[in-house]
This record gives sequence, C-alpha cells and structure tokens, in this order.
Amino acid sequence: MERYETAEAAQRANVTVDELRRLVELGILKPDAEERFTSGDVRRASLVESLVATGISLEGLGAAMRSGQVSLDFLDAPAFERFSAYSGVTFAALAERTGVPVELLMFIREAAGSAAPAPDDRVRDEELAPAAMLEAAVTGGMRPAALQQLMRVQGDSLRRVAVTESAIWQSEVLGPAMAAGARPDEVLGADFADRMSVLMERAVIGMYHLQQTQAWSADIIAGLEMMLAAAGLHSRLEHPPAMCFLDIAGYTRLTQERGDVAAAQLAEQLGRLVQRTSIKHGGRPVKWLGDGVMIHFPNPGQGVVAALDMVAGVIEAGLPPAHVGLHAGPVIFQEGDYYGQTVNVAARIAAFAQAGEVIVSQAVVNDSAGSAAAFLEIGQVELKGVAGAMLLFEARRPG
Repeated sequence: MERYETAEAAQRANVTVDELRRLVELGILKPDAEERFTSGDVRRASLVESLVATGISLEGLGAAMRSGQVSLDFLDAPAFERFSAYSGVTFAALAERTGVPVELLMFIREAAGSAAPAPDDRVRDEELAPAAMLEAAVTGGMRPAALQQLMRVQGDSLRRVAVTESAIWQSEVLGPAMAAGARPDEVLGADFADRMSVLMERAVIGMYHLQQTQAWSADIIAGLEMMLAAAGLHSRLEHPPAMCFLDIAGYTRLTQERGDVAAAQLAEQLGRLVQRTSIKHGGRPVKWLGDGVMIHFPNPGQGVVAALDMVAGVIEAGLPPAHVGLHAGPVIFQEGDYYGQTVNVAARIAAFAQAGEVIVSQAVVNDSAGSAAAFLEIGQVELKGVAGAMLLFEARRPG
C-alpha cells in the first residue's frame, strides 16, 4: 500500500495539515513510525470530513473508534481504491496544459454527480482519465458541446449501474449479514467484497464492449451501404424509422392497490418481454416511462409485428393488457434519446389506443408492405396536441 508524507496525505484527502493532525490526536488515523499515511488513511480522512459535514461529532467519532465500537479499517480493502483522492493539479492548470477548455474539464465532476468545482479546485485522480480522453478528442477536432453530451450520458448511465449495484449489495449481502449479527465494517472489508468489486468492474467493461459491438456494427453497415450505393452496386430501400409507445393499462391503479413492490415486479417482467421481443425484430427500447416504454424501430413493418407480439406476450404473462401506438417519420437523436414530431405523434396514438390494441398511422402502413400484419382502417381521428385529423389503422394478425 502506498504511503504519503503528512503534507501530501492532507492534499490527497483535501483537508488541511492541521485537520489531519487532529485526526491523529483523536486516534482516527494512525500513521507509521515515520509519520507516513497509507491510501486507506487518506480515504478515512476524506470520509470523516464528510461525516462531520453531516453533523456527526468529530470527538464522539474518535471516542467510538478508540473504544472499538466503530471501525473504519475496511477502507484499507483493495475494493476501496476506487475512492478517488485528489491530485496536485487544478482544473485551471490542467486546462492550460492540455488545451481543453476549463469549463469542459470541470464538467467531468458534474457528470459524475458531484457539485460543480471552481477552476482553482484540484482534480481527482479518477478525473484524469476522462480529462485525457477530452484532450485527445479536442485535439482531433471534436466539438466541446458534443463531448459534454457524451459525458452526460456516460455519467447518467453509470450512475444507474452504480446505484442499482449498491441497492442489490444492500439487499443481498449487507442486510442479511447485519441481520445475522455482523457489523457493516466486517462485511465491507471481507474478501468476498473485494472479489466482487473486481468482477463487477470487469462485467461492466465487458457489457460496454458488447454494446459497442452492436452500435459500431450498425454504423459500419450503414457506411458500407452508402459506399456500395455510390459505386452503383447496391440500392437501399430507405424507410423512415418508426417510434413505438407501449403502455400498460391500469398501471397506476395496480400500484395503488398492490403497492410499489408489485409495480416493480410488473416493470421487471415487462422489461424482459419488451427487450427480447423488440431486439428480435430489429428494435431497441429507448427509455422506460413508469407504465410503459418507448421503442425505436429502423423498419416500421418489423415494428408492427413486434408490437403485436408484445401485446400478445403481455397477456400470456398474466400482466395487465397493453396498448400500443406507432408512427413513422424523421426523428432527432440526441444524448441517447429520440425527439421530434414523430415521437410526439406516436405517443398520442398510443394514448388513443384501447387495451389490447396496436394502432398505427398511414405512414407506418405505407412502409409495412410484406410484413406479417394486416391493417383495418379506423378513419380520421383528432388526436390531442396534433394539428388536424390523422388517418389511423388497427394492426392485426393476418386472417
């Protein structure tokens, strides 16, 4: 384990030298014979500062630790090496050295869920890796605004992963261990925790690579199609994408009657069904909306068949009936989400649909030739928030 002199340890913990020495006096930190501190000590000093900021008495904490009632020894475990210390460089100095706008560098901390720093604040060790990526990207000509979007999506997505991981660790490991009489620090510093932290990190990277394969393959295919078309060797049929909204009827009532646990179980079942069915037909769930989901389909015809399969699957799974709306047309993609009039109209069509129905627009019918679906004309319908009446159809299985 790395060791630091007093001044460097204080810097890395983001406390003053006097504050660090006070922690030694109280028995919270125990430097070695040469007055050097470990990386675990740095993490303890930083955590204690956070505890004091919440109103916990520093003297009371010290007394509890001296008596053995409280221990922060678990912070020595390898799993907690990811608790980032502070480097010796400020955001302003790093901006001058790399040529990256200081506002973009400071946004790294915001994207990670922390309060916005000042230019003279020091950069955390773990913030140096995103900073290196930004330096290469800016040097390569990428726009700061686009890079900020990328970091925001990374931060939001990984926050969900981290929060879910923490909640499952609490329910599956920490909670049961404490119920059996173990102390939290005994569980957090155990070998199992260290092993799982390494494996979870590898799993996240592996899943990221699998997602990259999917996204990059789509880009590669699109690029090759363009080159083949330019060479006169391939003609691609251009279909506008379809946006699909699937909603569960009676979701709010179910939540009120059976509680949040039942609602969460319903959402999990629905999530598995939608994920499998949409991907089978070339689509991708974009975002979950509490009582439903928004899905993007590059091919409207496949989207209709997927919607029919999902509505049938919901009934077979014993879930409350679903209703679906689809509309095809141009969309705007930004920060992992889709926007525009096509999205808005699809949502309005879904709201018009009744339980068990898949309702689509004329644009979807036009691009669904050859699909395994039949369409029954409903007629011109006035939709809330949509100018003028729209010709709508109910999609059904052939025959």
